[in-house]
Amino acid sequence: MSADVPEDIGSEAIERLQKLGLTEYNARIYVALLRLGSGTAREIAETTSVPRTRVYDGVETLEERGFVDVGHASPKVFRPVSRETVVGQFQAEYDETLRDLSEELSTLEPADPRHEQTGVWTVSNSKAVTDRVLEFVEEAGEEVVYMSVEELLTDGIIDALAAANEGGAAIQIAGVSPATRDRIETAIPAAETFETLWEWSDTTAGRLLMVDRDTILISVLTNDDVPEETAIWGSGSYNSLVVVLKAVFTWRINHAHRFEDSGSVTDDADGSSSPPEA
Repeated sequence: MSADVPEDIGSEAIERLQKLGLTEYNARIYVALLRLGSGTAREIAETTSVPRTRVYDGVETLEERGFVDVGHASPKVFRPVSRETVVGQFQAEYDETLRDLSEELSTLEPADPRHEQTGVWTVSNSKAVTDRVLEFVEEAGEEVVYMSVEELLTDGIIDALAAANEGGAAIQIAGVSPATRDRIETAIPAAETFETLWEWSDTTAGRLLMVDRDTILISVLTNDDVPEETAIWGSGSYNSLVVVLKAVFTWRINHAHRFEDSGSVTDDADGSSSPPEA
């Protein structure tokens, strides 16, 4: 049985085991045993930075968790359970924790989940913005209007829009290429597409979302080498952000038939071609 196991072997696994709740010593012991196959406290100590006196405490904890079996010889020999068993146990613990957390958090939500949110709220980074978009789309009852640059109209967003449409919400999408329009027509046959008021490539706009004409989100992208997305959102019929942008959204939708391929709009009978004031 070789004890010549480089200490840096398995360092990433050790870090991840720590994130899942093991102490550094316990993580090192388990990883060392995987490399050794089995070993005594002395052999474990020789292949890790764990003091021999702490090895016994560590393997006792790992045994209690079901990660290590103990051979009652002299000296004692320790054998790790399979990787699959350990990963499965962590997965079960993780799932249970999430279920418990969901139940506990649900007791903290407002009695009226659609209580109007006053003010304007900020969300940073694309993942967080996408999560908020998915949340709002999931709550849609009547209508979703979504304008976006190509890279932000992901399959996940399209799936969420399709689910909202199946639930009875009308879907209107703008700012997409012909190829993406074909994807949308396949996933959401009832969705309507229309031209935007401007060329997205000429602006830092990321996406615009309006749900049930009551919740609005708008985001911008930085011009850095690695673009970052920041969004603001508001909800409620008296929210200032909603009042202003709803007027623009509604005007654009109501005048969609007036737009020509160039993106211009023909004058109304009274000569007006501008969005109404909020």
